[in-house]
Amino acid sequence: MLRLALKMLFGDTGKYLMLVAGLVFATFLMAQQTAVFCGLMSWTTATLKNVPAPIWVVEKKVEQVNETNPLLDTDVARVRSVDSVAWAAPLYSGIQRVRLENGNFKIIQLIGIDATTLAGAPVKLLQGRLEDLRLPHAVIIDDLGMKRLAKESGGEVKLGDTFEINDQEARVVGIADTMQSFTGGPYVWTTYERALQYTPPQRKMLSAVIAAPRPGISEAQCVADIERETGLKGYLNKGFSWADFTAETPPSIQDFNTTTVAWYIRNTGIPISFGITVIVGFIVGTAISCQTFYSFVLENMKHLGALKAMGASTWTLCLMLLTQAFTVGLIGYGIGLFFTAGFAKGALANEQPPFYMPEAVPLVVLGVILVICSLSALLGIWRVSRLEPAMVFRG
Repeated sequence: MLRLALKMLFGDTGKYLMLVAGLVFATFLMAQQTAVFCGLMSWTTATLKNVPAPIWVVEKKVEQVNETNPLLDTDVARVRSVDSVAWAAPLYSGIQRVRLENGNFKIIQLIGIDATTLAGAPVKLLQGRLEDLRLPHAVIIDDLGMKRLAKESGGEVKLGDTFEINDQEARVVGIADTMQSFTGGPYVWTTYERALQYTPPQRKMLSAVIAAPRPGISEAQCVADIERETGLKGYLNKGFSWADFTAETPPSIQDFNTTTVAWYIRNTGIPISFGITVIVGFIVGTAISCQTFYSFVLENMKHLGALKAMGASTWTLCLMLLTQAFTVGLIGYGIGLFFTAGFAKGALANEQPPFYMPEAVPLVVLGVILVICSLSALLGIWRVSRLEPAMVFRG
């Protein structure tokens, strides 16, 4: 009977293709938009990943890494004075403008790190040496900056090339492989003192203090000690935690990645915008599938009635409809994920738009597609359950 159900499904080519197309559209829209949203949220924590320090210390009211309140330079010494701290270094992070040799202006994410320890430097250098950052006017740019800060469109920045940051020369001594920033500007590293020279003066310039615990002391314990002895706010830098994000009561020691993502979700319209698109995908997929599948069942009502007249039970007919609905669903889901993978390949190659698909997304989308198929099948089941076998003999 199940083979007969599939034969009926594939025999009606028009309805079959319409059902598959609706589910492909729904799968692609839900998976692609969710992945772009997750990718955009991951960009908001790019600075934390590009400055890989285990502990960030900021002003006590700061909630996210892209909006820090400056500290006093003496706060570095206060953090270093905590017994459980192995090392602590100053960090500047801010958006500045670059003037290229052709006169164009670009925005950059300027990072100033400690010249002695180079703590907070990029992990992976594609070209150049990290030690050269101590040379006069030296900066390290990321791979995005190779294109964005080029003299000519389509060109690339090379080691030794120069540009200006607030009318002061900056010479490229290294190129790093990093995650793209949320602002879209390339990352530029220099020493902390030189970053202050590039930046218009303010009373307080220190963005954060990065630190690490002594051996044998946990990062959480070190953060607790820093907060207790300095009155500043300490954050871990381990990565986004779904458990902390959904907890009713936030943990006493929080991760900066989690609080940053939570801030953007609470204070921007980004989740609503992407959420509406995902809901539209669900509604359109449901509408097309339900309408088309119900029409398919009506057109095959005589065949189903004949089967019932020959002794097929209502349960058997319902099982046939479920087989047809889930078969179409799995085919549409597979093709939809194939198109999503193609989109991901292009996005990752061009490094935009942002794309990050957590492992749970394909499973959740599959569950939603199966729900759509179940709703479609229920309409047919309701109709078949009321089917009288005698109708097949009435012409």
